[in-house]
Amino acid sequence: MKLYFHPLSGNSRRVLLVAAHLDVPLERIVVDLPKGEQRGAPHLKLNPNGRVPVLDDDGFLLWESRAIMQYLTEKTPGQTLLPTDARGRADVSRWLFWCSAHMAPANTILVFENFVKAQTGRGPADPAEVARGEALVAQNAQLLDAHLAGRTWVAQERLTLADLSLAASFALAGPARLPISDYANLRTWLGRVQELEAWKRTAPSLPRG
Repeated sequence: MKLYFHPLSGNSRRVLLVAAHLDVPLERIVVDLPKGEQRGAPHLKLNPNGRVPVLDDDGFLLWESRAIMQYLTEKTPGQTLLPTDARGRADVSRWLFWCSAHMAPANTILVFENFVKAQTGRGPADPAEVARGEALVAQNAQLLDAHLAGRTWVAQERLTLADLSLAASFALAGPARLPISDYANLRTWLGRVQELEAWKRTAPSLPRG
């Protein structure tokens, strides 16, 4: 299987985390996002949305990171990241969808304003956008923090796709200056995920400056 990705992409990171945890071999092909390769005709044939990641499994092209996460687990016998019972799967899916609709988009605002702009020369951060991002991050981080009170993992009392999806959205928390210092439960959980071998094996090198 081939994975078209970028190492600093949170969406790519969550797929890499699953592959690393399940020991799924992937041929990694970097798509140069700063140079705009994702908008070129070759990549648009893989994903008409012009985004990463994209999985190519012998001609079966799959985009959307959480769909790829689920696909990799489905192809792995004995995996425990995605429950097999209906309620367990629904519980994990609930957090995958919540991450996609709420937590990740909020974090992405600050990733773009505080990190991507500086790395790509797109000018200074927009104060209005930073304020909007900080408000959304606080709103959603508060919910996640409250949910994690007394819990080790997000769902099913064990490590699941929910943890890997959500943690990937915090991968650039430092350089993006995500305002999460007040959320002890969230930070403890994130630290737990960051101790996983899969997290360490997929950590990209961050640009200096």
